[in-house]
Amino acid sequence: MKKKQVLALCLALAMAMGSLTACGSSNDAPATDSNVTLVETEVSDNDAGTEAGTESEANGEVSGDAVDPANWEEYDELIQEIRTTTDFAEREALMHQAEDILMETGAILPIYYYNVMYLQKPYVSGTYANAYGFKYWMFAETEGDTLRLNQASEPDKLDPALNSTVDGACLAVNSFAGLYTYDENGDVVPDLAADYTVSDDGLTYTFNLLPDLKWSDGSELNANDFVYAWNRVIAEETAADYAYMFDAVKHNEDGTLAVTASEDGQSLTVELVSPCAYFLDLCAFPAYYPVKQSEVESGANWETNPGAWCQEAGFVSNGAYTLETWVHDESMTYVKNPNYHRADEVKIEKLQFMLSADDTAVFAAYNAGDLDFVADTIPTDELQTLLGNPEFHAIDQLGTYYVSFNVKSDLFADKTPEQANAMRRAFALLVDRDYIAENIGQTGQKPANTFVPTGMADGNGGIFKENDDAYTYPNEATAGYFDPEALDENVEEAIALLESAGFKFTDEGVLSNETPITFEYLTNDTTTHVAIAEALQQDFGYIGINMTIKTVDWNVFLNERKAGNYDIARNGWLADFNDPINMLEMWTTTSGNNDCQFGR
Repeated sequence: MKKKQVLALCLALAMAMGSLTACGSSNDAPATDSNVTLVETEVSDNDAGTEAGTESEANGEVSGDAVDPANWEEYDELIQEIRTTTDFAEREALMHQAEDILMETGAILPIYYYNVMYLQKPYVSGTYANAYGFKYWMFAETEGDTLRLNQASEPDKLDPALNSTVDGACLAVNSFAGLYTYDENGDVVPDLAADYTVSDDGLTYTFNLLPDLKWSDGSELNANDFVYAWNRVIAEETAADYAYMFDAVKHNEDGTLAVTASEDGQSLTVELVSPCAYFLDLCAFPAYYPVKQSEVESGANWETNPGAWCQEAGFVSNGAYTLETWVHDESMTYVKNPNYHRADEVKIEKLQFMLSADDTAVFAAYNAGDLDFVADTIPTDELQTLLGNPEFHAIDQLGTYYVSFNVKSDLFADKTPEQANAMRRAFALLVDRDYIAENIGQTGQKPANTFVPTGMADGNGGIFKENDDAYTYPNEATAGYFDPEALDENVEEAIALLESAGFKFTDEGVLSNETPITFEYLTNDTTTHVAIAEALQQDFGYIGINMTIKTVDWNVFLNERKAGNYDIARNGWLADFNDPINMLEMWTTTSGNNDCQFGR
């Protein structure tokens, strides 16, 4: 269509003129088990349902019952009901209801479903990743004793209780160990746990630990370390983004978790609120890893700065590697931990990380032979030449690249909840996802029109994003969903929605100067993210919306978005386990990952 041709020409000219800044990349941070097969990506069509739901309000009238993100109690209560119901068919229906509410807010604008890209030298073997973005290097082999890597710039947090990014999680899984982990097939398998039993009602788990477990300093590690670490995550003073991940565990009247260690410290008993099919997956998640109490509480001002203990190299951990040196914004060196319980299986003595926010420099270092493994930091304009290269890999993941709206932004300050809702849904209709996936993503990403990604299990023996007798995905804007291929119709619908929100248009379908729309788009500075931002800028500009792009460093970006200091921002979520609740519970009012500021 004309719009797509204009956008393609503009972006092609921009790239030819070198106007797309080449920079480093960082990705965001997610059933009965997590045995998700990782396959080389192929381009395929989006599988959104074709049957429409509620009729669209395209006649200039805004529905009076639009979801108000400021009144979020219903959603919070719905998530709690999902967590506690034992009727799996009802649970699936409730999760569809929760996603419908999210999409109806218009505050989440899906772009495409994730895959991970990486380059790996042919002499490297034994690395693997799971469907949630975690990359495991501890059992790899290479020439010499050092594996040289880049996966991101300066990490934001190394404390497994405080981290909420994929790059931080990758460092955590290689330097800490929990009760469970993932193997090369994506299966959740025992790690520090020797075995476990579960009560007949599914509410009580007892984990027996492997004997003679140690911290990296040689001191004893036992079940009491898990009791301390888990209660630390939920403590208010820790302010962990992932505290809600422990809502599956029963809380005592004093606010602590119903988790106890045996007298000899060799077993851990956990009481759950209700049966949880994915509890072992939770036990493989970094927030569930143990940390050493004396180490944590030796950090400067640890009570008010809970992550202080691991902001420099040398801290105690219990995984395959320990952090030996850290030159901030430049490099990190991890060395083999001789006290790791599988140390005899670790072949590589050192992991040497290049920390860079310049993906052109990272790509050049890889081509020069200075790096052996590069993940996610590949310049967009190099992708086509790499698609046939055996060193290049693209693997499907359970996650969604999306745009988040700050529902408290001044952009909506003079609008009613219904008008603000119409504005957000209009913006979503203007985006040409096929173009972004094909010309910027370029590695088989599937255009998205839902938040829960394709391929995710429904917890009831099926796939969540598939139409069935119980649920059919609507494609109507008033329901928050849409047909990503109906671009002309979507633009007309977007204009009608904006008119219903009080905006005026010329006869040519462009915003009148009387009612301009101007906002700032926040992103971290990488080739792909900037290219997507510029594509959105062109799409919104097609009807006269003025979007400026603000690029900031990775750590600044994370904290600004989390604090709600933005109008609209790029975002992404890789699932932490294979169940839709993980994509849905992050949006509760008190969640540390509620970047849209729902209910606040």
